[in-house]
Amino acid sequence: MNVSIVLFTSDLRLHDHPPLRAALASASEVVPLFVRDPAVDRVGFAAPNRLAFLADCLTDLDAGLRARGGRLVVRHGDTVAEVCAVARETDADEVHMAAGCTAFAHERERRLRHALERDGRRLYVHDGVVTVLPAGEVTPAGSDHFAVFTPYHRRWSAEPPRSPAAAPRSVPVPGGLRSDEVPSRTAVASVSEGLAAGGERRGRERLTAWLSRHVDSYEDRHDDLAGDVTSRLSPYLHFGAVSANEVVHRARSRGGAGAAAFVRQMCWRDFHHQVLNARPHAATEDYRTRHDRWRHGKQAEADLRAWQEGRTGYPLVDAAMRQLAHEGWMHNRGRLLAASFLTKTLYLDWRLGARHFLGLLVDGDIANNQLNWQWAAGTGTDTRPNRVLNPVLQARRYDPEGAYVRRWVPELAALTTPVVHEPWKLPPLDRAAVDYPDPIVALADGLGRFRRARGQD
Repeated sequence: MNVSIVLFTSDLRLHDHPPLRAALASASEVVPLFVRDPAVDRVGFAAPNRLAFLADCLTDLDAGLRARGGRLVVRHGDTVAEVCAVARETDADEVHMAAGCTAFAHERERRLRHALERDGRRLYVHDGVVTVLPAGEVTPAGSDHFAVFTPYHRRWSAEPPRSPAAAPRSVPVPGGLRSDEVPSRTAVASVSEGLAAGGERRGRERLTAWLSRHVDSYEDRHDDLAGDVTSRLSPYLHFGAVSANEVVHRARSRGGAGAAAFVRQMCWRDFHHQVLNARPHAATEDYRTRHDRWRHGKQAEADLRAWQEGRTGYPLVDAAMRQLAHEGWMHNRGRLLAASFLTKTLYLDWRLGARHFLGLLVDGDIANNQLNWQWAAGTGTDTRPNRVLNPVLQARRYDPEGAYVRRWVPELAALTTPVVHEPWKLPPLDRAAVDYPDPIVALADGLGRFRRARGQD
């Protein structure tokens, strides 16, 4: 009997899984393998919220495999060494895995291919498993990637994605193969109190419920902070517990303006993956440098702490940061505002913000997190790199009744609209009774400093 290995990475599901389908088609038995590699932790993965969500995903994946006659094999150590060890133990001919877009994923693939070929085995890397279209499948003339979203969206929309595949009915796994224990969420400390449960089953339930209840209103309400009608699928997409390809197919099948607006957001996800795939250095370096001389020193450090703790004195910014701390997730409009405030109003390095987000976000995806931060900082793909989001105007537009602020900044819960967004305008006695900080910088001062730094004055 011949054996193939499926190496699960950011694709922790059974539905619409090309590597698993290919392995089952090529062999009589398959080893579903996941390796907890310390090197992944060292490059920033090991945040408590992601470790807890990962544990949920692996537990659910193992349950799904057991329902199909198989099980998940878990090993700890260097991915290349562990895959090769399992291949020798089972005399596997092939290893199948999903393609990644980061420098780490590219190097892991290179090392694994070399090691397997040295042993007379083959590695098959499958594109379009964690995205809708494979990174690099559509490119503009004269370049290896699109640097502007709108033309990418046109090309992306014209490309027919593959048809989603059903989950396999059975997954025969060789007997007697050693496996470490599947990790448990309960073993992870310092998890955000409101963190969602992970796993393919939960992700598919969420997708089905959201498509039936909220997608039709998505175009009009996706920026409504208090309404909270976004899909919240980003953690499941990050871990591959749901297929981006299947999500787009199902949304398009639903039809309507809301579904089209949602699919456009899914295209943004692919856009960032294809940028990072072509320019891996953009995870840590400016994609388009503006020659910024970011603030340093004690006051800059104090401003950073205030931003991290949700104590900037700007209620909408603070509400977003407190939601992040509580849930390990933040509404996208909140992310844009918080990032703009840090990089432009406070003029602090986008990498500081990206690092803080990655420390808490359950959907902390290198491509989307880093490149969205660069977009907000004006060092990325934004065609208007010096735009600055005003937190008061954003609040009036996207939280007009103040419900989002009152939910996450309870010190302001008794204030009426519009003063809930500008508590510094309260009469002195009323202001003194509210335990909430004054703004750490005047918006006009922050804007002037940023414009001078960018040579806009």
